[in-house]
Formats: sequence, C-alpha cells, structure tokens
Amino acid sequence: MMVEVRVNGFDLIGYLVTRAAFKPGKVNIVITNDFFIDLNYMVCVFQYDFTHDKFNGTVKAENVEPIINRKPISVF
Repeated sequence: MMVEVRVNGFDLIGYLVTRAAFKPGKVNIVITNDFFIDLNYMVCVFQYDFTHDKFNGTVKAENVEPIINRKPISVF
C-alpha cells in the first residue's frame, strides 16, 4: 500500500523528508507548498545539499513543478 504524503514547506526538513521518500519504499510525495522559494532554487537545493551529499537521481524544473526521478510534484 502506497502512502501519499504532502510536505508543508520546502525548507531543510521539507526537502530532507522528500529526499528520504525517494528511496525505495512505500511513500509517495504528491504535493509541497512554499510561498517564498523560487522553483529553480528549490531544485538546486534539493539536488545539491552540502551536508547530505548530492541527490542520486534526476531533478529538473519543468513548467511550474519540480520533476524528481521523472515524477512531477505539484507546488503551491
């Protein structure tokens, strides 16, 4: 059974939870919200974290959503 998770805020804890969810498991990130972060900055911070190393996957900004491992995540 897949659990759908919504991340409230994409600060340090928000993107660490999102990173952890993309490891093999039963968690599906469906949406995140953050009023203050630009989409390109969000992708950069997610992909290149100096403390927790580079994300081992694909991350890009397309239209108005980040695409992580070919899975779009809605942003509000």
